[in-house]
Amino acid sequence: MLKENFVATIGTAIDTHWDVSCFSDLNGPTLTYGQVGAAINRLHHLFEHCGLKRGDRVGVIGRNSSNWCVTYLATVCYGAVIVPVLPDFTSSEIEHIVRHSECSLLFVSDTIYDGLTEEKMPSVKGIFRIKDFGVLWQDDNNVLQAAESASVLPDVTPDGFRLPEVSNEDLAAIVYTSGTTGFSKGVMLNSNSLIANIIFFNLQVELEPGENIVSFLPLAHAFGCAFDFLSPLVQGCHITFIEKIPTPKVLLKCFAELRPAVVMSVPLIIEKIFKNRIKPLIETPKMQFMLKVPVLNKMVHKKIRNKIYEVFGGNYKQMVIGGAALNKDIEDFFRTIGLSLTCGYGMTECGPLISYSKWEDNPPVGSVGKIIDYLECRIADPDAETGIGEVQVRGENLMLGYYLDEESTKQTIDPAGWLLTGDLGRLDREGNLFLTGRSKNMILTATGQNVYPEEIESQLNNMPCVEESLIIENEGKLVALVYPNLESVDKACLKGKQVEDMMESNRKILNLKLPGFCQISRLKVRYEEFEKTPTKKIKRRFYQAIA
Repeated sequence: MLKENFVATIGTAIDTHWDVSCFSDLNGPTLTYGQVGAAINRLHHLFEHCGLKRGDRVGVIGRNSSNWCVTYLATVCYGAVIVPVLPDFTSSEIEHIVRHSECSLLFVSDTIYDGLTEEKMPSVKGIFRIKDFGVLWQDDNNVLQAAESASVLPDVTPDGFRLPEVSNEDLAAIVYTSGTTGFSKGVMLNSNSLIANIIFFNLQVELEPGENIVSFLPLAHAFGCAFDFLSPLVQGCHITFIEKIPTPKVLLKCFAELRPAVVMSVPLIIEKIFKNRIKPLIETPKMQFMLKVPVLNKMVHKKIRNKIYEVFGGNYKQMVIGGAALNKDIEDFFRTIGLSLTCGYGMTECGPLISYSKWEDNPPVGSVGKIIDYLECRIADPDAETGIGEVQVRGENLMLGYYLDEESTKQTIDPAGWLLTGDLGRLDREGNLFLTGRSKNMILTATGQNVYPEEIESQLNNMPCVEESLIIENEGKLVALVYPNLESVDKACLKGKQVEDMMESNRKILNLKLPGFCQISRLKVRYEEFEKTPTKKIKRRFYQAIA
């Protein structure tokens, strides 16, 4: 266990930055750290008078908002267990998670509540509106009375603000994964896992009190929760939440206005901005000529770097990419022009961080940095030639297991405490981790060759007019499913069969670069986006049977 206590650290952050702006909803009100402390105090009163005990579960379901975070903080600082549920889940999935986790109280947005049936969640005593903490449903009058008395409590003063003592050993959160290969499992994270992630990240990215953060990654996911919310909160930052699913247009407007100190993103957003704003610029004949002249080349790189920097607000210290793999060619280009971008790797089961190196440490292109200080890593059964094997880790921020699922826990954590990540990768001599794909995604050819579809997809996604792709196996052959970049298609004035002809040309050109056992035998164009998880990873299992 770490000596730094999670709940005490939260309390110190609130007390130290009492009058500093803490949370803002986009185009909405702002709460200071002191007002957040007062809101936590009122919810603790509510919890106590509803009969909530330490270890009881509290569900929170809604998009990013100040009150979502207040609910989270009040729960974990009370000694109860927060169950953050992704709002993208269906009503039946939400009801299943609430039943499975045995939530006593539920905080939801109005739109989500309208689709729920209370009788299907028998453990719940009261349901509250996230927007104002008003009662939506209760099983007895105690809940309504508790909410009414809590709402009129006076604001707590700095001298009167105290949080209870909660051990780092205690269960703090049950996070239901949104994996690509099956139904959600409840990952049990204790306070030690949360504080380990916070301390490590804040040592890598030195944030100052009052600096702005734009939070748009889903907070119910471990990545967004740890680094768009908890880590900057501890440093006294001002966090602005984008409630609705952000379009690039909305995001870029927020970046320009708020000028965040760090940008957290998933690869899809970065790749879209590159393809739609940067790539057309560098592919013009004039720019291609300038890139071939050494002196002009440096000028062009500086111009592009400054343009991208300004696109993200012109103030960030680091751009951190996580949640999925960034296209290697795009990363290589950004690194070539000197953009301060770095990639990390994690899993919900580690709350989430496994590896990360800051930009100044110059991690190799294609790597996800070095294993964090709180974990050790090994590559299990590495291939004799490539060194590729399953990435396995153990240490301080490892989950306690899957809630009420001993079988899955035993399959994922071995008797020696190693987490079997299911990810394939290798370590170089300096300790940098390189990932090649998911072990479940690996395709074994008839000749015994291992094919990592993510590596082929990365190249295919860089071909003309390609937005996204998926490589699957069909009758022993590799088939590519491709979703076109519709903006590029329109600019090229392609229609109907011309789009398919373009993609077929891409297939042939790519095959010239691939080994024989990786050849794409057939390509199929899709005109609907792939179904994705909240971190924008394609749900592969949905497409394995498509011929």
